[in-house]
Amino acid sequence: MTETLSIDDPDVQRLLDLSRGTEPAAVAEALQRSDAELVRVVEDLTNLLIEKGVIRFTELPAAAQRKLLDRRQLRRDRKALDLLAGTEDNGDDRFMP
Repeated sequence: MTETLSIDDPDVQRLLDLSRGTEPAAVAEALQRSDAELVRVVEDLTNLLIEKGVIRFTELPAAAQRKLLDRRQLRRDRKALDLLAGTEDNGDDRFMP
């Protein structure tokens, strides 16, 4: 179902107000930040599915397996550096050891 709205409609005006005040660089930065967050969600979801036995790690394409293993190692390295530096990562690593 398609609905036509007037340019004076409050929802249309809210959308226009949002788009007018946004600089392209700010949008690009927000998208990059969102991409990074979404990568973590996909990573955690993949690990949860593996943990629950819904999929097997070996069923993933070789490139995906390598990327997941690389990221897991990077997280371990970061945790080791954080421990040496006396800082803590407040991120939720429940699914990423």
